[in-house]
Amino acid sequence: MKKSLFCILVFLSSVSLFSQTKVAGIVKDEGGSAVAFANVLFSGSREGTITNDDGRFYLESDSDYDSLQVSFIGYTTRQVPLKKGANYDLEIVLEEGGEQLDEVVVYVGKQSKKNNPAIEILKKIWAKKRINGLRMFDQYRYDKYEKLEFDLNTIDSSVIKSKLFKGMEFVFQDLDTSRITGKTYLPLFLNETFARVYGDNTLDLEKEELLGSKNSGFSNNQAITAFVEDLYSDYNIYSNYLKFFDKSFTSPLSRTGIDTYNYVLADSAYIGDKWCYNIVYYPRRKNELTFKGDFWVNDTTFAIAKINLEVTKSANINWVKEIYIEQDFEVLNDSVFLLKRDYMLSDFSLSKKEKSRGVYGKRTTVYDNYVFEEPRPKEFYSRKTDPYNPLIFERDSIFWANNRLESLNKDEKGIYELLDTLKTVPRFKTYYDIVSILGSGYVEIDKWNVDIGDLYSTFGYNDAEGIRVRAGARTYFGQNDPWRLEGYLAYGLMDQKVKHGFSAKFLLDRETRLILSGGNRRDVEQLGLSLTATNDVLGRSVASSSVFTVGANDRLTRINLTTLNLELEPLLNFRVRFGGSFRQLESALPDAFSLEYLDPEAPGGIASEIKQFDITTTLIYTPGKRTIGYGVERRDINDTYSTLLLNYTQGLEGFLQSDFNYSKLQFSYSQPWQVGGIGRLMSTVEVGKTFGEVPLGLLNVIPGNQTFFTLYNTFPNLDFYEFVTDTYVSLHLEHNFNGRLFSRIPLLRKANLREIVGLRGVWGELSEANKTLSSPANIPLMAPDDAVYWEYSFGVGNIFRIFRIDFNFRGNYLDQPNARPFAITGTFGFSF
Repeated sequence: MKKSLFCILVFLSSVSLFSQTKVAGIVKDEGGSAVAFANVLFSGSREGTITNDDGRFYLESDSDYDSLQVSFIGYTTRQVPLKKGANYDLEIVLEEGGEQLDEVVVYVGKQSKKNNPAIEILKKIWAKKRINGLRMFDQYRYDKYEKLEFDLNTIDSSVIKSKLFKGMEFVFQDLDTSRITGKTYLPLFLNETFARVYGDNTLDLEKEELLGSKNSGFSNNQAITAFVEDLYSDYNIYSNYLKFFDKSFTSPLSRTGIDTYNYVLADSAYIGDKWCYNIVYYPRRKNELTFKGDFWVNDTTFAIAKINLEVTKSANINWVKEIYIEQDFEVLNDSVFLLKRDYMLSDFSLSKKEKSRGVYGKRTTVYDNYVFEEPRPKEFYSRKTDPYNPLIFERDSIFWANNRLESLNKDEKGIYELLDTLKTVPRFKTYYDIVSILGSGYVEIDKWNVDIGDLYSTFGYNDAEGIRVRAGARTYFGQNDPWRLEGYLAYGLMDQKVKHGFSAKFLLDRETRLILSGGNRRDVEQLGLSLTATNDVLGRSVASSSVFTVGANDRLTRINLTTLNLELEPLLNFRVRFGGSFRQLESALPDAFSLEYLDPEAPGGIASEIKQFDITTTLIYTPGKRTIGYGVERRDINDTYSTLLLNYTQGLEGFLQSDFNYSKLQFSYSQPWQVGGIGRLMSTVEVGKTFGEVPLGLLNVIPGNQTFFTLYNTFPNLDFYEFVTDTYVSLHLEHNFNGRLFSRIPLLRKANLREIVGLRGVWGELSEANKTLSSPANIPLMAPDDAVYWEYSFGVGNIFRIFRIDFNFRGNYLDQPNARPFAITGTFGFSF
């Protein structure tokens, strides 16, 4: 069964028994304005928090307290009496006053960077961070236990009594309250893993061996599991930037932190038997990707003993209302601080309003049983382990009792039983099916183990077919199917012709990822949208069915493609693919777009159809790529990895009546770059050369874009087939500042817009022999050989959180016939 992040968003629109004191409220001044970053403490304790951008706070403790102390520089400190138990919806008004407190340091506004003891301590943290923790040992080993959980939150009587949950009221019998936000929640999903981690600092190598995994909730859903895995990727608080949701947040321990945060030395005390300083930090500006919180640091090693980070409300991030992180460290041998527990909570919501409902995503990671100085050979780290061994997923209760480094609480224990019961409720199954269809685009027919779809490809339009309708299906027994069949039928109302495509994939060996695949496609396609083309028999570009285009969308090709491939992954993230393909190409609209070429053996010496058999060898290396699943199709977890591709194609003339003998060598390199706190840069370099004479249908077309969609790796100011080459070099650069610049402009700050700039260029040439061969074609054959053709663009993203618009400018070759100097493109999508 399949659902995606959309599954979570659909749910959005749809008193702890252990804590003794709970307090929630808002701090305001006498004028009614919220007081952000005010200091809130249980009187006589070090347990406290800081109000958020809206002046709101939540605080709880296992101890009994009868009063609350609220302070802020420039205001008189308030002592607020508390009743026993829960104290919600407090409204605390601070009166203006110039008193300075004796016992508690209060703070607001910009703190001085000079003569600030907190910053002096911060500098010592920077100096020591490379020799703290695991880096102090040559080799290390430890156990790692992790819990990932999703909870539906902000549940009140209106939710419980709504028609949405009619017949499912039993799920609300055991609601609990978050100790972080004070909101009620209902657990929906739980994943547990236990692993052993080995590392060698002298070799700079690390290996994690998964020993156990257990799921509840939507456990068969690759999309949700992959989303959770990507959501909670590992991070190091000592790094300058912490990456969450594809965004780089400035760490409060960063060397650039003093330009981003205010720091205050607020307290000092023993943690265990170690004297530590307490430093409070909060952002200097709104709308930047920053945190607020505090940390405790040892006075001699300057290692962090405890830290909490809470993303500010004004941070430019979508669909996430809260992010809260806690890390606790333990002391080893009087001096070494090692990470003991890492907790992260995210509140996903359609709105950042205080009372909006959402879904908590929580990760708890516990580390224990550290062992040091056990050397292992280098081969140990390169030796592949099988993370999908069925035994890992079938561990019994004794294994989990022995290896859970932190016990499940009562809510977590109840998830397994709750979801088993829910799956028997007809109404829940109906909701489940609706969300699945919306999220995946496929209708599940469980009785036949078949999915119908993709529904989002049902309708299309182009100048050759007119209105186009399409229906497809695929086999689906589970997310780890060792084989899969998929196909579709399509019909054009204008040309009145049936098209089809089908493919088959078989996983022959799971450990080496040996896959046999093949298929056939007979369809109408807009070719030339990618320099480094693939032989995907089910692939179809947006341009092939775009309803609206700039100018005529008539340079279309009828293609009949048959492929057979064998793929192997001998090393992690290194794939080798060897295969053959036979294609027949002819123009779909010969009067507007001709693929004719000179052929002495054809009638009249001109042929209009290309028949070509190719043998292709492809090497693909994706270092850092993470996937989930072990079937014939896997799902990517992250998108932060680079991709290096080397492709060699050899055309064989005469085989299966193939027309041409030629060779083609292509290389591409794509790399995303997190550029500190100023956003993300995406870069792609492609080079290629064709050896031998080939006609237009087999040349390398510089990918133009006549649609109104923003398509990366295309040139939006080029028409289809405007430039054609047999040798090329291409570069694409696109940088998303993630609102870094707009956040400093007062009038734009609240809109949370994001600035995007792009630069792209290509140089290529076309031999005279190839020009002559394709001289019967009725379009001009030109290559950007006089100078590098280039374009630049400025874009604005995150418009209404789902829309992006780009303004694209042509840099040169403006004297070309019908050259487009300017183009506007856009795209819709959900992004954090």
